[in-house]
Amino acid sequence: MTDHSIKGKTVLIAGGAKNLGGLIARDLAAQGAQEIVVHYNSEATRAAAEETVAAVEAAGAVGYALQGDLTTADAVRALFTNAKEVMGRIDIAINTTGMVIKKPFPDITEEDYDRIFAINSKAAFFFIQEAGKHLSDGGKLTTIVTSLLGAFTGLYSIYAGSKAPVEHFTRAASKEFGARGISVTAIAPGPMETPFFYGQENAESAAYNQSAADLSKFTKTGLTDPVDIVPLVRFLVSEGWWITGQTILANGGYTTK
Repeated sequence: MTDHSIKGKTVLIAGGAKNLGGLIARDLAAQGAQEIVVHYNSEATRAAAEETVAAVEAAGAVGYALQGDLTTADAVRALFTNAKEVMGRIDIAINTTGMVIKKPFPDITEEDYDRIFAINSKAAFFFIQEAGKHLSDGGKLTTIVTSLLGAFTGLYSIYAGSKAPVEHFTRAASKEFGARGISVTAIAPGPMETPFFYGQENAESAAYNQSAADLSKFTKTGLTDPVDIVPLVRFLVSEGWWITGQTILANGGYTTK
């Protein structure tokens, strides 16, 4: 019988330096994870990664900070190779990386398209691919996407569009990796209370999003609070293993499919 608890497990978190990734790292350490690799993208997030590693170690786990620009397959491959080298194995792999571009269709450039698809789609694909190669039998794999996959709206065409393929990657990987007991999921939060959200919005659109979810009035800002996504991640990478091949919209009633 596979052990689906978090206690004693090794974890790789892409984008684990801050925001949702940093909260997940801290939570899984507190839940008894043995070792956690905190991936960060560049020097700009090194300090945040080191702060998260310190918090992980204060909670009783061993932490490592590994850098990499995951927009190339080689970089994703190196991340998994290095993570496995320092931890010995990888039981849980979580990808929280992503970027947002909000623009009218006519204003989107080829550079915008290439940049966002490299981060939101290409990196996600190769992260799932490498997880399939490196995860322990009975391992857990999840990717953060967006609840805009269930929305009928403009201005987010290449953001939601670049996340949409991950649903298909998740379904296919669950079929291919399931024979080894690996569960594969995607989590789609609503607009979250992070700098990523406010960097794309004006006062009017921010106000709309802060009241659009059914449960908005029961939160501090009306937006999805990252702390409310953390327990879902924890569940899916532990006793929620029976859920696989699914994209879970977690948004307080912001959108559905």
